[in-house]
Amino acid sequence: QLQLVESGGGLVQPGGSLRLSCVASRFFLGFYPISWFRQAPGKEREGVSCISNSGGITDYADSVKGRFTISRDNAENTVYLQMNSLKPEDTAVYYCAATDGVCSASVRVWGQGTQVTVSS
Repeated sequence: QLQLVESGGGLVQPGGSLRLSCVASRFFLGFYPISWFRQAPGKEREGVSCISNSGGITDYADSVKGRFTISRDNAENTVYLQMNSLKPEDTAVYYCAATDGVCSASVRVWGQGTQVTVSS
């Protein structure tokens, strides 16, 4: 089965940084646009960032602009989300997803999620 696997989550203090990774298995990740979503307790799932298959187009939610950076290394079958200046409100389960079009809400496959907790 085609799969995406996230890693890199954990506990970090406010102002700290984490880098999340999303690795594809059994298919070439460069064929697909990728998005990152997150869901905090009691909140709706929201889009965080997205990137085109070649990496030439990126977009970010207003809440993370200037702090998060999405990138990809198609040779390594990996998409990254670099998260800097983390805030407690960034606490959520983060999911990567392969989408039908760049920055589309139509998801072809989801990763399993990785927990990010920002706390003192």
